[in-house]
Amino acid sequence: MSTTESSSSYQHLEKMSVLDLLTGINREDKTVPDAIAKILPDIAALVAVIVEKMKQGGRLFYIGAGTSGRLGIVDASEIPPTFGLPHGKVIGIIAGGDQAIRQAVEFAEDDRSQAWKDLQTYHITSRDVLIGIAASGRTPYVIGGLQEARKHNIVTGCITCNQGSDLAREADHPIVAVVGPEFVTGSTRMKAGTAQKLILNMISTATMIQLGHVQGNKMVDMQLTNHKLIERGTRMIMEELQVHADEAAALLKQHGSVRKAINSRR
Repeated sequence: MSTTESSSSYQHLEKMSVLDLLTGINREDKTVPDAIAKILPDIAALVAVIVEKMKQGGRLFYIGAGTSGRLGIVDASEIPPTFGLPHGKVIGIIAGGDQAIRQAVEFAEDDRSQAWKDLQTYHITSRDVLIGIAASGRTPYVIGGLQEARKHNIVTGCITCNQGSDLAREADHPIVAVVGPEFVTGSTRMKAGTAQKLILNMISTATMIQLGHVQGNKMVDMQLTNHKLIERGTRMIMEELQVHADEAAALLKQHGSVRKAINSRR
């Protein structure tokens, strides 16, 4: 039996108090970062490849089903506002299409050929990188996508939570975070999902930093899409240039980005 399907260490959950339930969930969640710490070199190797490909004009693709697919879409959708990359440079695809983001599409994950069809709509090439996300490591949609990608000389990675899975065997750069049995048996939206999210954060953030979209520790290329971000950008400029709020706000309005505002005074 795979680790993600192993029986929970907790019994009679329905008889527990709310506080005991939360304590148990929290206790299990604390183990996730330690599991990831063991595989940091694997994550670093994948990031290095992504950076190299993106410097050459390539893109990063995520594919997954259910929770795994949604997590990939979340990560991809956060890149443009956070780091200023154009839409379409990091792309998340979920089995069953966009409707599956909110409502499960029956048997979508079981179609081994559909992921490659979905990827072809984006004209994926060997300049790109494809990461398959599946906690179990046996989702046909994801495995089939990686298999076809490798036939076309596309670098592949994966994020899974079971050792020796079919998905890991199909990936050039497998990332395997073994987080152990879930609090609720088989509910991989819990620890496995948390691990996947943390790893995706690491991959995309480290990649964007390596590509120059952070200066010091600041998101200097973030898109100014709301008042909160405009205020944050103003504070960044104030701190970096040692100017008052009115001057920083004027610079931000004039130049349209934190990076350009700061560079205008250097």
